[in-house]
Amino acid sequence: LQDLTGDGGVRKEQLRPGTGQTVPPSASVAVKYSGYLGNWNKLFCSNGNSKYPRLMKLGKDITLWGLEIGLLSMTKGEAALFVLTPEYAYGQRGCPPSIPPNTTVLFKVEVLDFIDSEECDTFFELTYEQQDRLPLEKVLKVAATEREFGNYFFYKQRFKIAKDRYKRALSILGRSSSSKAEQSQVNASKLLLFLNLSLTYLKLERADRALKYGELALEMDQGNAKALFRCGQACLYMREYSKSWDFLARAQCIQPFNRDINNELKKLARYYKEYMKMEKEMCCQMFDPLNS
Repeated sequence: LQDLTGDGGVRKEQLRPGTGQTVPPSASVAVKYSGYLGNWNKLFCSNGNSKYPRLMKLGKDITLWGLEIGLLSMTKGEAALFVLTPEYAYGQRGCPPSIPPNTTVLFKVEVLDFIDSEECDTFFELTYEQQDRLPLEKVLKVAATEREFGNYFFYKQRFKIAKDRYKRALSILGRSSSSKAEQSQVNASKLLLFLNLSLTYLKLERADRALKYGELALEMDQGNAKALFRCGQACLYMREYSKSWDFLARAQCIQPFNRDINNELKKLARYYKEYMKMEKEMCCQMFDPLNS
């Protein structure tokens, strides 16, 4: 076993290599883990049944020193076994009744994903005045990291949290820019967030908000097919068929072979046909008594 601490306190056996950089000390990590006593035969903790393990902040959410040392040696996708002596685990007292005093524990860990949030941590500790004096590059990097957090939660189907992270990113991009080049960079970052928010609100079944952010994206880029598509979807959800057709037809002109756009137009045609049929039946019911 690889001795990570030099005193045998944290030993590691790699089961599967990962890719990319090792987990940085300021990261938030998503891991699958199982903790054992004895010779890997007594399970005392696990999140293996969790479909979407939560992001845990190193130095804050992970309380075992030895486990944090182990994670700092891993890369994304890596799986490993760790042996932690009491000094790096639960100490002399243990954690009754599950873990006796002075117990060496074993962990099987897989790193699913991580996001380095050092820039964000530093940024949000500053006052608004200090934030406003930072170079634009740093602000854009913080916004990009917040968007990355939002994307992580979106793909885990935690849409409310994703929405909040996207809005947090948007909130820091309100600074005034000193040049057209800077404003162009800010607008490019905002555009991505508007598109993300439009899609997220669709998932939250808030079509009115989805339309709002889709239209904000179109104010920056009138020919953005994705923004037109989102607006068309939102209007279809709200049964505003004429507006939906306008948005989707414009999107199709830009991307005529886009399957999603074409399928949405077919759905719109089907819904509109059903709507007209229902309207016709209602009219018939209204005028039948007069005819009789």
